[in-house]
Amino acid sequence: MALTRLRSLACFLSALLAIPLPSAAFDTPLSDTAIREAYFLGQRHDETMARLLDKYTTRLPQPKTGPYIEAVTFFTPFAQLVLNSDQHSTGYSAQQAEIDHRDQAESVRVVIDIFFTDSYGPFIPRPTGSKSGSPTGLVPRPLDFWKDFQVQFFDNDKPLRPFTSSGQPKLSCSVDGGCMVAGATLQFKFLAESFPTNYTTVQIDPPEGEQVVVDVDLSSLR
Repeated sequence: MALTRLRSLACFLSALLAIPLPSAAFDTPLSDTAIREAYFLGQRHDETMARLLDKYTTRLPQPKTGPYIEAVTFFTPFAQLVLNSDQHSTGYSAQQAEIDHRDQAESVRVVIDIFFTDSYGPFIPRPTGSKSGSPTGLVPRPLDFWKDFQVQFFDNDKPLRPFTSSGQPKLSCSVDGGCMVAGATLQFKFLAESFPTNYTTVQIDPPEGEQVVVDVDLSSLR
């Protein structure tokens, strides 16, 4: 009887171990080894870092009409450490990188790049006067036009909410010093633990044009 019970228990444990357990979609929390590796990658200051970070970006085709949502980038804790190291050219050690990282909660930063197009440009038509029948002229689009974009994040069907979000205009400047707004950069920050599975969906609804949906496989990111 005891032997039968032991065999049953062994079978139960084997079946339990065979069930796949949920795992982090990317490295978090980062080990000391991963922190040092990110530090040295950033200190190279060459195309190696650019090639690495390009893997974190999903580039999109230009639409027929509406604004151009050009790219969606997920900066994981590892990618952010690489960028932070790259910003320090001298006098920044691997030990300091570890200290700086341990003083803050790990996060994911999502960046969305938006550009104007011929159908959704930097100027909008508006009557030149208050009287009815006034001719229509062109005025600059508001600098915070990006607030008209609705951006949502999902883990499967569960909404994910950032703890901070912001936007700023992109400027295109000529050699003579003149600058004009060319688009906007949106940024969202999440706690790294907000992504329990490997797949995340970004849904962007622009004020004009078609909805943009980007599916990101976080298991392919470090």
